[in-house]
Amino acid sequence: MQHIHHINHILDAGESETIEFKTTFGRETIETLVAFANTNGGTVLVGVKDHATVCGVDIGKETLNQWLGQIKSATSPSIIPDIATHSISGMTLVLIHMSEYPVKPVSTRGKYFKRVASSNQQLTLKEINELYMQSLQVSWDAHAAESISLDELDIPKIEKFIETVNTCGRFSLDLDPLQALQKLKLITGDAPTWAALLLFSGQPLRHHIHIGRFKTPVTIIDDRQITDTLFEAVEQAMKFIVSHLKVSFEFDGALQRKERFAYPLPALREALLNAVVHRDYRNSSDIQIKIFDDKLTIFNPGTLYGGLTIEDLLTDTYPSQLRNKLTAEAFYLTRNIEKYGSGMLRIRKELRAYPELSFEIEEAGGGIRVTFSLREGVSEGVSEGVSEGVSEGVNSLYRCIQQNPGLRLPEYSTMLNIPLKTLERWVKKLRQEQKIIFKGSPKQGGYYNT
Repeated sequence: MQHIHHINHILDAGESETIEFKTTFGRETIETLVAFANTNGGTVLVGVKDHATVCGVDIGKETLNQWLGQIKSATSPSIIPDIATHSISGMTLVLIHMSEYPVKPVSTRGKYFKRVASSNQQLTLKEINELYMQSLQVSWDAHAAESISLDELDIPKIEKFIETVNTCGRFSLDLDPLQALQKLKLITGDAPTWAALLLFSGQPLRHHIHIGRFKTPVTIIDDRQITDTLFEAVEQAMKFIVSHLKVSFEFDGALQRKERFAYPLPALREALLNAVVHRDYRNSSDIQIKIFDDKLTIFNPGTLYGGLTIEDLLTDTYPSQLRNKLTAEAFYLTRNIEKYGSGMLRIRKELRAYPELSFEIEEAGGGIRVTFSLREGVSEGVSEGVSEGVSEGVNSLYRCIQQNPGLRLPEYSTMLNIPLKTLERWVKKLRQEQKIIFKGSPKQGGYYNT
């Protein structure tokens, strides 16, 4: 009875990132299992039509073993999922569960797939390469720039870095510049790594930060293109941002007045650091920062890495996924970042003192955009609340979570027929009001009523 209840729950939720319905077993079933293996795992129910109508499937004594043999022979590296039969309303269903595979990417007949929402998408050559490097736990910036000499590195910048690291106390480095970089694996053989060039090149690589102050989307008041090594680029960008922010003054009885910028500077710096550390440096696009009267946006080239999702970033325990491991380590050792995987948490913490601001993160144009904006209806920095329509929408999600606990946002999106991006905003509000909680791992957990 428990199994039947579980299957009914899956059928009611419908197809999702981790669930697929098939009427029969075949090539497309294997492609879905490959997509699950390359993403977050999932289950195929054979004997179910697209709209969750159970039609059953005929199987013989050796059918399941034959299916497993076909899956094994048609995949590389060979995968062997869990497979079991269940009976519902007198009809036989076959559940084929594939966990996320530790050695990626997995292919079938020379093709590679990933799971996106409720469909399979073929991987690009770039995505195949990234999955392969993740499997080997090697990042792009750790590769040697073979054609570039160590003489291209700026020794004073390296010496300043060594001094900062030793002062911060998270690591101890030799004072000799090249020995220090070797210790951090920023030099391999007789060549600098790409991380070393990003951090210390005498002629900075042309990965720009393009930043501007806008009056309207087409009216630019001031702009600048920053091309420098990463530590220097961050400081230059922050100076430009601060120079264009509105500032007010608060008096609390002390002799000195306190400045209050329109946005919390630590949150802006954290968002900028996330963009610089986690961007895809093989992408020719620039980091783009736009400052408007009522909002500030930061665009970071490169989609989320390592299977991380926007939904994961909304939790307080999302796993750290590093596209540029050596670059991230350099910023960690200099205390520019405090802990891997804590950036969004720190931004949300800083925003608690700014109730008039909203914060959004989205995938757009082949990258990630974060937006700090003044809430609609805010007067003199005090939020006057959201509209009744939004409140009712939030309440409908809350009731759905109460009635169907333990699911992930894509499943609630299907049940409510509401876009995932909208639900992400509503979940954020419910979490802030401590009405719901996310339990379990970021990839397998779900939302519950508190």
